[in-house]
Formats: sequence, structure tokens, C-alpha cells
Amino acid sequence: MKWLEHQRIRFTLSHHPIPHEAWKKLMREADIFSGLSAVERAHLRELTTLFLRSKSINGVQGLVVSMEMALAVAAQACLLILKLGLDYYDGWIEVVIYPGAFRVTKDSADETGLVSHQEQALSGESWLRGPVILSWDDIASDLAVSRPGKNVVVHEFAHKLDMLNGSANGLPPLHPDMIRSQWTAVFSDAFDHLQKQLAHHQRPGINAYGATAPAEFFAVASEYFFTDPQTLQHLSPAVYDQLVLFYCQDSAIRRAVDKKRV
Repeated sequence: MKWLEHQRIRFTLSHHPIPHEAWKKLMREADIFSGLSAVERAHLRELTTLFLRSKSINGVQGLVVSMEMALAVAAQACLLILKLGLDYYDGWIEVVIYPGAFRVTKDSADETGLVSHQEQALSGESWLRGPVILSWDDIASDLAVSRPGKNVVVHEFAHKLDMLNGSANGLPPLHPDMIRSQWTAVFSDAFDHLQKQLAHHQRPGINAYGATAPAEFFAVASEYFFTDPQTLQHLSPAVYDQLVLFYCQDSAIRRAVDKKRV
């Protein structure tokens, strides 16, 4: 079975290559890929190729998803699993892209049990064993202008990783050499600190949205890890170190090396 899978992968990579110029343009223009070595970019290209063949990326509300658009989404998604493998995205098959922010209705109950319906405008959403839903306006904005700690693709695909062991709760499946109690203590302390900052009307160092739930804190921390690792490392070195262990990447060192080259 492993031999057959290896042959399938080789066939996909050789018969469905990503156009060279499109790949070079994305790597050159999207800041999130800064600092990747030649070897890492080559591996990311392979993962992205396999992702594009295994997932459906569909536009809705009249949006036509071009090859370049699909490539941008897939490459950013695969950056998270660069050292983990495509198996981390098993169990679902579709990415849905809206032209802009999309509206959803969510039910909530108060302490008396009264259920209310609230409509929200979202830039992204991840479903357990379902699709990842994204806003192209937000994706395009993230690609055009580097915004520290802001990347909708990273945010939603971090949720997908979080959901590998059930509903998103800020605790993705850890590697055997990681210590669950250490992860829990580090993330709980950082989450509580962010909530206290907001409660005392202090300006937090990272996106306040991370204080809404442990799952959102993990996704927001992942956004900083890949777009502004130095800030995360400065504000919460323990969280940064745990993400280095989980993603098996040291994004701060990668960015520092890239700046020295410049």
C-alpha cells in the first residue's frame, strides 16, 4: 500500500506541476513566505501540488477561482504543515471562497435558556469534518499588504489542526515528545493574561480576538507565529516555544536570517 501511495504521489507531482512563473511570483510577492530556504520552498511546492489535487477549491456567489487564487490559498495552508505532512489535512475535501465577508446566523442562549439568533459577518470559518470557508477580499488583502498577526488562511487552517482530536479547544494533537500539561499551562496563562489586559482596558500586544476563546487564542497565536514571529516571541516566549515544537518550524530565526540577507 505504501508503494502504491508513493507512486500516486510521484505521478501527481510529475503530471500536475504548478506553473513555474506563478509559483515564483507568489514566493516573491507574498511576505508570509519570506525566509524559506530553497529546500523548504521546493517541499512547500510539492505539498501545495498535492493539496490542489486532493481538495476542491470552489467559489460561490459568482466568484470564479483562478489558478493563481487557488495556488495562493493552498500554499499558505501548506505552510502550516510544511514539517508535518499533508495527512494533517485528512478528513475533509473542500475550501469554499466567497468574494468578500459572508454572513452567518448563530444561535446563543442566555442564562434563562432564551435562544437568540445573531447575524455575523465573517472573513473565515472552519467546520469540523467540513469545509474551510474564506473571504477572497481578506485573502487578497493579506497577500498585498503584510499585516502583522493577520492572516485569514493561517487562522482558519490552524482551527483545522486544532480539530484533529475533536472540537476546536486550543489543544491540537501534540507530538509524542511534547508535554500536554506544559502546553496547557502556557496557553492558559497567556489566554488569561490577554483577558485581564482587556478587562483593565489595557492595550494588548496581540489581537484582542484571541481572548474570545482558547481555540481563537491558538489560531491568533498561529497567525503571529507565521506573519510576525518576533512580536509573539517577545510578548509570550513560552507560547512561541510551544508553537515551534508543534509546527516543527522556527519562524523567528527564519525571518531574522532573511533580514540579514537583505
